[in-house]
Amino acid sequence: MASHRDLPAGLVNHLFSNTGSSSFTEFVGSYAPELLPQRDGVLAAPIGDQVPHATTIVAATFAGGVAVAGDRRATSGNIISQRDIEKVFRTDDYSCMGIAGTASTGIEMARLYRVELEHYEKMEGRTLSVAGKANRLATMIRGNLGMAMQGLVVVPLFAAYDPDRDAGRIFSYDVAGGPYERERFDAIGSGSIFARGSLKKLFREGASADDMVMTLIQALYDAADDDSATGGPDVTRKIWPIVSVIDADGYRRLTDEQVSGYVEQMLEARLISPDGPIAPLR
Repeated sequence: MASHRDLPAGLVNHLFSNTGSSSFTEFVGSYAPELLPQRDGVLAAPIGDQVPHATTIVAATFAGGVAVAGDRRATSGNIISQRDIEKVFRTDDYSCMGIAGTASTGIEMARLYRVELEHYEKMEGRTLSVAGKANRLATMIRGNLGMAMQGLVVVPLFAAYDPDRDAGRIFSYDVAGGPYERERFDAIGSGSIFARGSLKKLFREGASADDMVMTLIQALYDAADDDSATGGPDVTRKIWPIVSVIDADGYRRLTDEQVSGYVEQMLEARLISPDGPIAPLR
């Protein structure tokens, strides 16, 4: 770089005496802009893209209850950050929630919500109604709105058995906490559009719990087939989807051995029909 000694005296005097302002930064910018820190670099990625995200959760009602399932993959942008994350959590004896979005915030919310329901039961001597549970969770989601606006979004799926109806119920939410009851089935997360299409094809009114669990396994597999953020069953590592069933007998999570049986049955059928079962024409 040429120094001021290499410049004509008149030009040096002009630069140092006619900067146009008293700003040193503007002076250096006009005299030697390469000495200033670069300002045209790529901005850092939003914080929401840098933390692990949970992805696809599916739920569907059956005769006398509701089943919920979630894949096990967490992603940070295009990186698989964890292959066996937990996304479905028991919240009390007759309800559970699955999380999609920022994993750490979602797990914390699920744990706090479980304590919230336990505290209410101890203080009031009774459990909340299903609608009351759904609304209480909506309040907690609304409390996270500030973090959601910064990219740390959590969108849960809540499922419960309602003894007054002897039926399962499903609630989904938006980032502001609005609860929306879903009939028959629902899906959330990055693979939800593919899972919901699969559920629409395979759902049957009055199906047994066993049939509905298989339907959810099929839906998660279809989601993983088209969505890179959704993890399919990992046969080599023996990592299976989390599947929970809630009915009049309460909440129960299927064991890995039970889930692997459904997965093996599904994969064997897919060797013949890779796109899965076809919905019969009505």
